Amino acid sequence: MAGLEVLYTCVASSITSPQDAAVCFIHWEIVKSGYKCLGTGDEPIPGEKKSELLPASWNTNKELYTLRYRSNDDKSNLLLKAITVDSSLIFNLMVNADLYEGYKVTDLTVNVSDYVNEASLQSFEGVYKHTEDLVRRMKSSLLPAVKEEGSVRKERKDRFKDTQSQPDRDPLRIPSRGPPASYTPNWTDPLNPFAAGRADLDPFSGTTEGMIMDPLRAGFPRSGFDPSSGIPGVLPPGAVPPGARFDPFGPIGRHRPGPDPDHLPPPNYDDMFM
Repeated sequence: MAGLEVLYTCVASSITSPQDAAVCFIHWEIVKSGYKCLGTGDEPIPGEKKSELLPASWNTNKELYTLRYRSNDDKSNLLLKAITVDSSLIFNLMVNADLYEGYKVTDLTVNVSDYVNEASLQSFEGVYKHTEDLVRRMKSSLLPAVKEEGSVRKERKDRFKDTQSQPDRDPLRIPSRGPPASYTPNWTDPLNPFAAGRADLDPFSGTTEGMIMDPLRAGFPRSGFDPSSGIPGVLPPGAVPPGARFDPFGPIGRHRPGPDPDHLPPPNYDDMFM
């Protein structure tokens, strides 16, 4: 209770209700936990300074008390509101701190007559009762828990590890009944299976073809055409190296094949006057 008596003596002349005395006690416990008061109202006022005392006009409105606080290290802010409901006070505390990554709201409902003697408002020695119980309730329900910065960083790191360790999951996929089976592709080529096109750099190396889907060498029926022998009238023999990839760029042979029943007939082909 050290310091509370000095504070209460300073504001005793302005205390006119048990609710005022209860708010004064809550204010001092907040100051003891490492905060100082900035002023009244929801919005800051230019030029305001931190103080352990209650600001002027702190109890003008008996239905709603509003006080703002800032921590001694300037890392967090508090907004305290106390609402009078019959013989009770509902305390609502909003904490804005970097350690909480945003806002945190706590509340506490106090029956004023359980902790304040209305008949002794002007005497500090007899105004409060059962203060140990009120302090215990404040620490468990209202005041923000003190967290070391190192422990908060460890919690963030652990949460990051948990999110990284979870595998990607498709919510539309039917889950398997057994453990996931590992599949290793059977690469018959001793070379790197992802080196597509490597054989094109050296067609005389004797390795497999570089073309992934080669219609002349990928297991499809061969047409009997060897590009290394040349194309009469188009390419001389030897123009295409043996084993090199070659895409025919025209019909093979001197004569074009005639139309077959699958060809689309020309328009008006059956008109004898055309």
